[in-house]
Formats: sequence, structure tokens, C-alpha cells
Amino acid sequence: MKVEIERGAFAEIVGGAAKALAVRPTTPILAGLLLSADAERGTLRAAAFDFELAVRATAPARVGESGTALVSGRLLAEITRVLPDVPVELVLEGGHLTLTCGAYRYTLACMPVPEYPALPAVPAAVGTVGGAALASAAARAAMAAERDDTLPFLTGARLEFGPEHLRLVSTDRYRLARVDVPWQPAEAGRVAWAEG
Repeated sequence: MKVEIERGAFAEIVGGAAKALAVRPTTPILAGLLLSADAERGTLRAAAFDFELAVRATAPARVGESGTALVSGRLLAEITRVLPDVPVELVLEGGHLTLTCGAYRYTLACMPVPEYPALPAVPAAVGTVGGAALASAAARAAMAAERDDTLPFLTGARLEFGPEHLRLVSTDRYRLARVDVPWQPAEAGRVAWAEG
């Protein structure tokens, strides 16, 4: 694997994928961040998985040679935070990933990629919604969600898919929030809506 990528894009995908890393992984391999370079697409993907949450983040990169490396996710995330704003070069050789960025050079030991669990398939999109609108709706719905973990089923929000909007509903038994967000279903008539 041989890749050159802008530092900002690299930090974004590593930081995004690192959010799925378990604080105390059940197996050491789950502490790894999977880096996959694709020369045909010209992309670098960072992925993490803990059997409950899978995160994939992809960015454009100049890929000289495709390949996959599995390195310590927390260590790579910490290294990425201190890198200067110049392109990052990644080279995989003999079980080690060498990261070069300006005057900085790090060599990370790789974990065996075949031992890493297969990431779950990404489901087909059921529709499209604006990111800012969804974030705003989630923040408004969260106001009425239970904050105490003694009733865990009330700590989230129910998400209902309708023909013209998504509905987020949450309650803490004393307050109720219902927020509608416009959206575009992938297939008209495919989503059932139950009033009530």
C-alpha cells in the first residue's frame, strides 16, 4: 500500500472512524483501525467496528498501490492530531505502516488483517434528508428524552418514516417532543405511515 493524502482529509476520516473504537475492546483486534487504499477509485477508507457500531469514512487520495493495513486506532488518532498541515504519505512494508508528514515520521506495527471481523454490509438508502435539518430535529427531540439510565428505552427517540417527512418522537414520561423533518423517500409508496 502506498498513499498520499491531504492532512485535513486524513484527520477527518481517522477521527470519524475512531469514534467507533471501544474504550475496552472485547478482543485486542477490535482496537484496530482498518485502512484500505483503492488505486482504481483513488480513495483511502478508514473503518472501525465493535460488533455493535461500524463506521466507515472515505476520502480522495493519490493511491500508488492498493492495500489494506490494520493499526492501533487510538494511537493513529493521537498521531493524526499533531501532524502539520502538509500531505501525509502512508507506506505499508513488511508488517509495518510508515506514516510520513513533513518532518514527522512514524512506524506503526500492523495487526493481522484476516483476523479482523468482516464489516456489516451497508443497507440500501431508503431516502434523503438534509443533514442540518436532521441535526436540528434531533437536538429538539433530545430535549424531552429521559436522561436517567434507569429507563433506557426512554433515553432515545423513535424515528418514523412517512411519505413526506420523518418524525422524531421522544419522552421522559413528563414531556413529549414530536418533530417532523421533510425528506425524500427513495421509492414513492414504499414507506408505510401509521397515524396515531
